[in-house]
Amino acid sequence: MKKMIVIGCPGSGKSTFARKLRDITNLPLYYLDMLWHKPDQTNISVEEFDYELNKIIKKDKWIIDGNYQRTLEIRLKECDCIFLFDIPTEECITGAQARIGKKREDIPWIETSFDEQFKQQILNFSQKELPQIYKLLEQYQYKRKIIIFKTRKESENYLKAYTLIKTDEKYIKY
Repeated sequence: MKKMIVIGCPGSGKSTFARKLRDITNLPLYYLDMLWHKPDQTNISVEEFDYELNKIIKKDKWIIDGNYQRTLEIRLKECDCIFLFDIPTEECITGAQARIGKKREDIPWIETSFDEQFKQQILNFSQKELPQIYKLLEQYQYKRKIIIFKTRKESENYLKAYTLIKTDEKYIKY
């Protein structure tokens, strides 16, 4: 697996997982939030975002972290493996709250408060975005390796197992 995407609700633990996966695999990691957002909390244009994303996708290997539903199918077509975090909403809320005030490598500023609009996005995720994600995954279920985590513990166990089966810089499927 040389091209992986990590998707799921904000606050689910996907960026933490992506960092740990990067450290195990030595694959370059790209955060869509870092691509989309500027440090002043504005965004680049959709055209710029698409251009930069296409440059990443054309590379030989990568991990891409982030939902960005509009571009999900483009990434699904190019990846080898999909990690979906389908974590309970309350855990996602707790996860998002826990990172307030902390410097992170996946977003270009430090969150100082729990934005109500962002909280609403998390609350709506399982009803609005998740069904669309599952529908897309159905189309790729025979073409891509799909791993769905229902708890953060499952993702931690996956990484532990992945680390244990690494031999001679070759990876065995989990």
